[in-house]
Amino acid sequence: MGVLDGKVALITGGSRGIGKAISMAYAREGARVFICGRKEADLRKAAAEIRSKGGEVNWSAADLSKVRAVKRLVREVCHAYGTIHILVNNASILGPRVPIERYPLSSWKEVVKVNLTALFLLTKEVLRIMVPQKEGSIINLSSGVGRIGKARWGAYAASKFGVEGFTQVLADEVKEYNIRVNAVNPGGTRTEMRAEAYPDEDSMTLPTPGEIIGVFLYLAATESRGVTGKSFDARDWLKKSN
Repeated sequence: MGVLDGKVALITGGSRGIGKAISMAYAREGARVFICGRKEADLRKAAAEIRSKGGEVNWSAADLSKVRAVKRLVREVCHAYGTIHILVNNASILGPRVPIERYPLSSWKEVVKVNLTALFLLTKEVLRIMVPQKEGSIINLSSGVGRIGKARWGAYAASKFGVEGFTQVLADEVKEYNIRVNAVNPGGTRTEMRAEAYPDEDSMTLPTPGEIIGVFLYLAATESRGVTGKSFDARDWLKKSN
């Protein structure tokens, strides 16, 4: 018996990095998992790995910045599993690491579209499922630079500040429906995005995605019922478990 038995989880960016680690952990704990992303090959590979370990998973490639794609994705999840109990908004892109004065407008629009607007669109659609059933957990991935801004983080930082604010607003709006909404800052983790942001960093000094999933399990499980509108640090949970 896993802590997520009977639950259905939708994870964006679920084919690699932190999203894949969350998906594997949820499946291991008994959840029926649905992962989405942009690259079919990566999704197919991740799904095969989850299934090889006994997990139940489906997947779909989708551009979540498009309303039609979002609606199609949610329909596919409900067709496969009947409902959605857990939504993990993990998908994001980094954008250029340049000063604001040299930040390309096209890059700004793309980062905000992927990191914030797509999160809004998918969450709004999933709420059509969660509100009537009066149950749900929404977990939004934030960042340290979404709390304290730093030079050369541009649209990524701005979008993650938006995620933190969105989390607080939504948590207050849906608490009467037994839906909890929280944000998680993963901290430095051994991922492709981290390597892109810090090319000179020794990645072996960082925890792997699989080592930081404790807080994501907690927020998805009934143990966290009533916890909402909070912002967590995954690295703090890692310290507690050691």
